[in-house]
Amino acid sequence: MGISKTEKFTKRQNRIAALAKGLGHPARVAILEHLFKFRGCVCGDLVQEIGLAQPTISQHLKELKNLGLIQGNVEGARVCYCIDPDRWIEMKEILLPFLNSDLNVANPCETHGVQ
Repeated sequence: MGISKTEKFTKRQNRIAALAKGLGHPARVAILEHLFKFRGCVCGDLVQEIGLAQPTISQHLKELKNLGLIQGNVEGARVCYCIDPDRWIEMKEILLPFLNSDLNVANPCETHGVQ
C-alpha cells in the first residue's frame, strides 16, 4: 500500500478528510446520535443501544475521541461520554462550506456528453 502524501494538501483538506473518515462508519454515527439524544452516555448503555460488542464500541469511542468530537469523564468505575460542543461547532464550520459548494449546472457531466 502506498504512503498517503497528506503534506501535498492544505490543512483544511486534510481536516475535511479526517472528519469524513471519522464519520465514515455507521456505528460512529449511531453513537453520536445517541449522545445527542441523551446529552451524555455510559459506555455500557451504548453496547445495549447499538448492539455491538464492548470492545467494538470502545474502539469507535476512541476514534471519535481522537477526532475530538466527544469527550469522556471518569465517574467512579465508568466513563461518561458526551459531545464536545466546541469541536462540534468547529467541525460544522469546516464541513458546511465544503458541503455547500454548489455546482453551476445541474449535471456538469452532461455538458461533456458523459452520463
